[in-house]
Amino acid sequence: MGVDRILQAALSFITTNLGWLFLFTVMGFVFICFFLAFSRYGTIKLGQPEDKPEYSNLSWFAMLFSAGMGIGLVFWSIAEPLSHFSNPPLGEPFSQETILVAMRYTFFHWGIHPWAIYGIVGLSLAYFSYRKQLPMLISSTFAPILGKGIYGSGGKILDGLAVFATIFGVATSLGLGTMQISSGLSYLFGIPASVTVQVAIIVIITFLFTLSAVAGISKGIKLLSNINLALASMLLLIVFVFGPAGFILELIPRTVGQYLQYFLAMSLNTDPAVRPGWVGSWTVFYWAWWIAWAPFVGGFIARISKGRTIREFVLGVLIAPVMLSFLWMGVFGGAALHLAGVLGQDMVLNVLGDISSGLFVLLRYYPLTSLISGLALILITIFFITSADSATFVVGMLMSRGNLEPKNITKIYLGGIQGGIAIVLLLTGGLTALQAASIIAAFPFMLIMVCMTYALLKEIRNAERR
Repeated sequence: MGVDRILQAALSFITTNLGWLFLFTVMGFVFICFFLAFSRYGTIKLGQPEDKPEYSNLSWFAMLFSAGMGIGLVFWSIAEPLSHFSNPPLGEPFSQETILVAMRYTFFHWGIHPWAIYGIVGLSLAYFSYRKQLPMLISSTFAPILGKGIYGSGGKILDGLAVFATIFGVATSLGLGTMQISSGLSYLFGIPASVTVQVAIIVIITFLFTLSAVAGISKGIKLLSNINLALASMLLLIVFVFGPAGFILELIPRTVGQYLQYFLAMSLNTDPAVRPGWVGSWTVFYWAWWIAWAPFVGGFIARISKGRTIREFVLGVLIAPVMLSFLWMGVFGGAALHLAGVLGQDMVLNVLGDISSGLFVLLRYYPLTSLISGLALILITIFFITSADSATFVVGMLMSRGNLEPKNITKIYLGGIQGGIAIVLLLTGGLTALQAASIIAAFPFMLIMVCMTYALLKEIRNAERR
C-alpha cells in the first residue's frame, strides 16, 4: 500500500468516526477563551507587574494575522466560496440563496474557532512562561498535572508531538502556497505548473523563510509582517474599488449576521443529512488543520504577547484577526461569487478544476491585470514566508528547551526539514496527501490541548486563591 493510500485510510477513519470529537472540543475552546476574558481572571497579566508589551498593537496584529492565517487565506478566499456555491452543505447548488450559505460557512471556517484554538495554546504558554518562569514549552503547561515530571520523558514526548504536529501543519501550507505561486507564474510568464517547478519553488521559499527566521523577530518576521499587511490592504482595496463594491457591501454584513445567528448550529452540526460527509471533508479538516498549526501559531503568539493581560490577549487574538479575515474573505469571495453569477457555472468549474488558480482567474477580469496579478504573486510569496519563518522560530524554541532565541543553526536545520517534508508529500500525493497528513498529526495534539486547558484553568484558580 502506497503512502497516499495509507494516509487516506487514516484520514477516512478520523473524519468518519472522530469528527464529532473535533467539533465539540473546538467549541469548548471557544467557550473557555471568552470565559477567561470576561471573568475576574481577565485582569491577570501575562508577565510580572512591571512588564509592558514589547510590540505596538499594529505590529502585534500584523504578526498575529500573518502567522495565524498566512497563505491559506489567499489560497481559499476564491476557491472556498465557489466550492460551497457549487456543493453547499444545504440548499440548491448555484442558487441565489446558496450565495449566502457559501459565505456564511466560509466565515465560519475562518472565524472565531481557529483563533480560539490558537488562543488556548498561546495563553497557556504565555501564562506558564512569563508568569511562572517556566521554559516556553508545551510540557511546561502540564506543570499542574505532572509536577517535576515535565522535565522527564513525559515532557519530552509532549514537546515531540508538538514538533510533529507543527512540521506537518507547515508542510500543508507550503504545499498550498507552492501550488498557488506555480499557478501565478504560469499565468504571468507562461512557466508550466509542473512538479519540477513546484519543487524548485519550495526550495527557494525554504531558503527565504529560513533566512527570515535567522534574522529574528524584529529584523525579519516583524518587518515582513508589516509589509504583508500593507500589500494585503492595497490588493484588497483594488479588488473592492474595481469590483462589485455594492454587492460586497451588502453581502458582508448580511452573512456576518447569519454567521452569528447560526453560530451554535454550525459549531455543533456533526453532519448535514442532505450532504453526508460534507462536514468531515470541510469543517473537520479545517479544525484539524488549525490544531496542527496551534503549537507554532500559539507559541509565536505567546512569544510576542508578554506584558498583556488575559483579557487583552483573548480579545486581541479572537477579534482583530477575525475581523480582518471576514473583510478579506468577504471582498474576494464576494467578488468571485458575483463574477460566477455573471459568467455562470463554467467560471466556477474552471476555478474548481485548479483551485490554486482561483485568485488569478478572478484578477483576469480586472483592469491592469498583469500588474495586479504581479502584486498578488508578491503578496502570496510574503504570506508564504511569514507563516513558515514564524513556525521555524517556534519549533526552534521547542527543540532548544524553550530558549526564546534559538540558535541559527537550529533554525537552518528545521527550515530544511520542513521544506523536505513538503517536497516528499507533494511528490507522493499532492494536496490530498498534505491534507491527510495534517489531520493525522492534529489528532493527538487535540487531546494534549484538552489537558493543557484543564491545567491552565486549575493553575489560574489556585493562584487566585493564594
